[in-house]
Amino acid sequence: MTVIDANGLIMGRLASNVAKMLLSGEEVSIVNAEQAVISGSKVTTFEEYDVIRNMGTREFGPYFPRRPDRILKRTVRGMLPYKRSRGKDAMGRLKVYVGIPYEYQDAEFVSVESAEMTRLSSNKYVTIGDVSRQLGSKF
Repeated sequence: MTVIDANGLIMGRLASNVAKMLLSGEEVSIVNAEQAVISGSKVTTFEEYDVIRNMGTREFGPYFPRRPDRILKRTVRGMLPYKRSRGKDAMGRLKVYVGIPYEYQDAEFVSVESAEMTRLSSNKYVTIGDVSRQLGSKF
């Protein structure tokens, strides 16, 4: 099992690397999902997620999550063939957590170097936790 600490990692790059791992058959757990970052302006990011969240109605979808762990899981799902059995099996091997659960306190975290925040040329970014709070989450 691979345990990844999402603290300071870019969400999209993290999700693509995790999707590759899942499709190759690995079990992946992501901790500290609320501390992953989305690059770009805060205002633009908040507006984009607000538009996505307000699509549809309560009776009819699409339904978009508010919690940070679910937002990250949904992002990974978008990079998998989730309607096919191969993608469903891959999604079953993914676990995403807010914070670090007790069973992973002593685990050794794997780093995803291609997703580190040092790649950003400017300081324009927002964490998934901030986006989640903006959408109305109570995490």
